[in-house]
Amino acid sequence: MSKKHVVVLDIISLTPAMLHDTELTPNIQNILKDGSHAKVKPVFPAVTGSMQATYITGKPPGEHGIVCNGIPDQAYKDITMWNQTMVPIQGEKLWEKLKKEDPEATTAILFWQFSKLSTADYVVTPAPIHLENHMILWCDSKPRDLYGRLREKYGEFDLGAFWGPLASLKSSEWIAQAALDVLDEYRPRLSLVYLPNMDYDAQRFGPDSTRARQSVKDIDTLIGRFVQELERRGLKDDTRLVLLSEYAFKNVQRPVYINRLLNEKGYIAVKRVKGMDFLDLEMCRAFAMADHQLAHIYVNDTADVAAVQQLLRDTPGIAEVWGEAEKRAHQIDHERAGDLIAIAEPDSWFVYYWWWDDKYAPEFAYTVDIHRKPGYDPVELFVDPKTRNIPLEPERIGGSHGLPPRGEEDMVSLVVSGKDLDLPEELKATEVHDLLLELAKQPKGAYK
Repeated sequence: MSKKHVVVLDIISLTPAMLHDTELTPNIQNILKDGSHAKVKPVFPAVTGSMQATYITGKPPGEHGIVCNGIPDQAYKDITMWNQTMVPIQGEKLWEKLKKEDPEATTAILFWQFSKLSTADYVVTPAPIHLENHMILWCDSKPRDLYGRLREKYGEFDLGAFWGPLASLKSSEWIAQAALDVLDEYRPRLSLVYLPNMDYDAQRFGPDSTRARQSVKDIDTLIGRFVQELERRGLKDDTRLVLLSEYAFKNVQRPVYINRLLNEKGYIAVKRVKGMDFLDLEMCRAFAMADHQLAHIYVNDTADVAAVQQLLRDTPGIAEVWGEAEKRAHQIDHERAGDLIAIAEPDSWFVYYWWWDDKYAPEFAYTVDIHRKPGYDPVELFVDPKTRNIPLEPERIGGSHGLPPRGEEDMVSLVVSGKDLDLPEELKATEVHDLLLELAKQPKGAYK
């Protein structure tokens, strides 16, 4: 059953168990009645940057180079979190391969990571303009006037609904509307659409919380409306839907202050300026780039590696500390990876803080500042109503992810509309890329 358009909805943490819960996912189950399902085994680390880069390239992090949501620059002694450009991804991209197969085939990308400077045909991605005392909400788009037209129709995209204390379903609703308009106007062969809202309350309150379950219901309702709108616009019969996920959450209650530990033992160097401790990466003997349930540790002197590894192995909340052999075994042996990689216990996650006392915390620690912090900070999902600051209270976090996949509980879901596919029971994340390519090429016969 050939389809003119393939729309991939990335809905973060859709697990096989959710598909068996009629209370949670009735609309997705309606798609499944005439569709197919496969379990997907994530790569390590199971975080957004690494998983999306794997879906884009078909390669593991050891080859595409996105070793987590942060990118270290050893030459400049700097760490960039949440790089938004396609530049760091090594390897040919999905849409580039599609274009080689069929020069007429076009691709749209909406709000996926690495969308800026993309070689895709149509793009909409956040691009706020930071001024001295305020921020202008904006999105980059290709063509350049596309976001302006979407903004006139649906209002400006609210970055606060996409991330931060006010993050909510509102962001996914705007993105879904934009995706429908892009499909209707430009008719891309392949659309990659990121719908983030299931991420928020699973981190705030834990994946088993009432609030997290409601976010599953919310995204299911949104998908139901998306299908209805495809039908209203006369696009449903020519469109194949793919629901794709990235990772499964763990319930957590133990933050691990990995850089405070390194600071205590003399490995971290700071500059105290106006009563605030700023990181001095040039002089650090060791520093951990913390990202959910893993941390890349960069050790400047190889003579310190063994001691740092033992220190971390003896730390409660840390399950494993990998060296070169383990990095190769888990396909994350890339030059950007840490000299060591720490893996949290399932109930634990890593905090980026390096200061001993919160009175020395840099000002940006209290703000939503995803690019300046050299580590992932889920506490940005909370706000102190009295101070209007981000509270430095990592113990509030109820859910995290990123561990190496070890069993059924780590699998996520792939749902494809249409009865013509013969999906295997399980796919590796690296194999999803080939499936999407074949679907977009409008293959004859089933996917084997």
